[in-house]
Amino acid sequence: MNYHHIVKGIFLERPNRFIAYVSVDGRQVTCHVKNTGRCRELLIPGVSVFLEYHPGGLAAGRKTEYSLIGVCKGDLLINMDSQAPNQVVKEWLEEGGFTKETGIAVTDVRREVTYEKSRFDFAFLADGKPAFMEVKGVTLEEEGTAMFPDAPTERGVKHLLELEKAVQEGYEAYMLFVIQMKGVHLFMPNRTTHPAFGEALFQAAQKGVHVLAYDCLVTEDSLMVSCKVDTLVK
Repeated sequence: MNYHHIVKGIFLERPNRFIAYVSVDGRQVTCHVKNTGRCRELLIPGVSVFLEYHPGGLAAGRKTEYSLIGVCKGDLLINMDSQAPNQVVKEWLEEGGFTKETGIAVTDVRREVTYEKSRFDFAFLADGKPAFMEVKGVTLEEEGTAMFPDAPTERGVKHLLELEKAVQEGYEAYMLFVIQMKGVHLFMPNRTTHPAFGEALFQAAQKGVHVLAYDCLVTEDSLMVSCKVDTLVK
């Protein structure tokens, strides 16, 4: 996926989950933060960030003309747009990336499909067999290990339980973690932050849910699913 009208700035402050103040060419601008997670290890005053500028945004009813989509963490460029993983996975599925990686033919890709009490990000046919896929974006990294979540997520636990149930009823089910950066070598659940999610992921994997993690090629104005990352689910 691609962004347009990218500008670079210096992060100043995040007064609440939804907005941030950023210095752009010496002036302070207000930005919409496209990630409601904590991101405390990323949004540190003084770091370089990347914004998408929306010309005419105010006239069109937006509250700000800018969206914060990326941040530099040392040498890592991290995309932190929480809406981006679903879009890049859609492209990856439809353009054959998943099939190339797994050998599984994917057809009839649909988004936001209801099952039981959950709405999964994707449904499709995997070698002709009905399948569901839930996608989680990952921005938390420590010493080359990517982890999810960065804050407790009861919704994430619920999705795992529903995926597990789908497997029991004959569906294929995938939990895909999209790591919104390069430079990591391992993915694992963040049991310290949310033990229940880590346990639910372990149980789902034991019951036949496919747990996958892929990193991304990240530039200032684009994001694309790249390479498989080893997972440690225990």
